[in-house]
Amino acid sequence: MRGLSVSIVLYCPDLALLEATLGALERACGEAGVSPCLLLVDNDGRGQILDDVAPLPADWRVKVLSGHGNVGFGAGHNLCLGALETYHLILNPDLELAPDALKNALFFLESNPDCGLVVPSASWADGRVQYLCKRMPTVFDLLLRGFAPAWLRSRFQERLARYEMRDLIGERVLWDPPIVSGCCMLFRSSVLQLLGGFDPRYFLYFEDFDLAIRAGARARLAYLPSFRVVHHGGHAARKGWAHIGMFLRSAVIFFRKYGWRWF
Repeated sequence: MRGLSVSIVLYCPDLALLEATLGALERACGEAGVSPCLLLVDNDGRGQILDDVAPLPADWRVKVLSGHGNVGFGAGHNLCLGALETYHLILNPDLELAPDALKNALFFLESNPDCGLVVPSASWADGRVQYLCKRMPTVFDLLLRGFAPAWLRSRFQERLARYEMRDLIGERVLWDPPIVSGCCMLFRSSVLQLLGGFDPRYFLYFEDFDLAIRAGARARLAYLPSFRVVHHGGHAARKGWAHIGMFLRSAVIFFRKYGWRWF
């Protein structure tokens, strides 16, 4: 198996979730038979993050990138572009890989040389499905999904289901979804480097949508059901006004670039 690098951007992380993320990564790497290069991007200046978590396997190459300040999610991952192995996993610090997730995803990439990006089948901790693949959004879709009360969202369930590609997401591989979430992205590193990583204009939110669209113009994307994860994050609206502001600013950048679609 060829080399794997993993980047995790950290900003005031929940240490319990981070421990769970790293523990699941260790199990998945063991199952896949890889010893990764782990790149921890310290966006909050913590510096001693390795002192806050359980010891990592001795055969891993672990690097902490610190001192650059809070440059944002995408720009933080971009700091790792010069250290990528054959395959590169972009991983959130609140996401747990299933034990066989990496084994299945790496085998899929090895078997499909035209595939440049694989995204997982995700669920919440309670088992409910998260739909990480999306069709191109409208402004209405995003406001409805992110900020509308439950009673209003319930009136547009069919519309939201279409946006989240629920008609196509299941137990079969789905090729070339238009947009995918950035919480867990396994790249063929040559594709990620060709793209120059994330667009740093997005401080947080929509940088993954933008990267997926650009990746889809260069290589094939695939949703892989056997690449299973549990994701504990999301919900910009529940994180306060600062996150809502970042979401709206990034939405403006996205729609200016790809065209305003209101409804």
